[in-house]
Amino acid sequence: MSGFIRFYGFSIVFTLVCLALGGWYGWESTGSVPGVLGLLWIIAVLSVLEISLSFDNAVVNATVLRNMDEIWQRRFLTWGMLIAVFGMRIAFPLAIVAIAAGIGPVEAVRLSLAHPQDYERIVASAHVGIAGFGGAFLTLVGSRFFFDKNKDVHWIRLVEQRLASVSRVPAIEVAFVLLLLVGISTLIPDEESLTFLMAGIFGIVAFVAVEGISAWLEHREERQQRLGKAVKSGLGGFLYLQVLDSSFSFDGVIGAFALSNNMIVIALGLSIGAMFVRSMTIHLVQRGTLAEYRFLEHGAFWAIIALGIIMLLSARFAIPEAITGLIGAVLIGLSLFWSVRFNRREAAAAI
Repeated sequence: MSGFIRFYGFSIVFTLVCLALGGWYGWESTGSVPGVLGLLWIIAVLSVLEISLSFDNAVVNATVLRNMDEIWQRRFLTWGMLIAVFGMRIAFPLAIVAIAAGIGPVEAVRLSLAHPQDYERIVASAHVGIAGFGGAFLTLVGSRFFFDKNKDVHWIRLVEQRLASVSRVPAIEVAFVLLLLVGISTLIPDEESLTFLMAGIFGIVAFVAVEGISAWLEHREERQQRLGKAVKSGLGGFLYLQVLDSSFSFDGVIGAFALSNNMIVIALGLSIGAMFVRSMTIHLVQRGTLAEYRFLEHGAFWAIIALGIIMLLSARFAIPEAITGLIGAVLIGLSLFWSVRFNRREAAAAI
């Protein structure tokens, strides 16, 4: 129990604070107990939805975070949370509305509170561009893990070995995503296909830029270490994690409108989920879960590729959030099962 409190205590307190704020807001806006309970129920469902859709995010975050020192791990949980809550769950939808409607940020806030239906409509109208950017970025994140010539641990061996072998071709994963973008753009109406393609290209540019910044920071830190200077590694990984988390957040923010078009309700529900995802990430890192379960990373990165492709396809097809979450859960569950089976076989062979 003490271990659970250690990792999830802050998330529990954060949840209680958000629910208290939700209860106060519900009473102020509805003035009735049923209204308050209904609003709290939506917040709870949104938080569970965010957690279920983002477990693969926690696993991938852990793969980056385990190579960072403790101070950057704490910053990911604190500073990163501020970026996740106020950046993606509040500022991002408001920025979409402000840009799409040609209004200022204050007017966007007023629109979200006074005319939530119009606010939802404007955010939803930007879905094609969001799908292109987020889908391209996430697909590249997942593909980079498998298009790696140095990768020697394989889960789906027949597929992963071949992907590793063709990774000797420079930028093969970028070509793969570009082909996806072009192919899916042919299914989209002409007036939206250019938006989709441009957003996807910017997603690729963002991935390359973040990778480049991370590599430069690592090189700089290695050079300082050779000169005998003390360095605190982690800034590059921290930046990478923020962009990655933002891409994961796109579909959650858009999908939340299926339950509510109230900005405050959506922000509270998704923020609770985001906090628990961060706690799960720290838990995975400090307990060494990724090292213990050999194929868990593989399942998470396959889930990311699936999520990225689904996000790209969502520019043309309406895909329920439940399907997205189910695919990710199945892939991670199967990789966990295979990891346990591998561990048992290794233990039996050692006897």
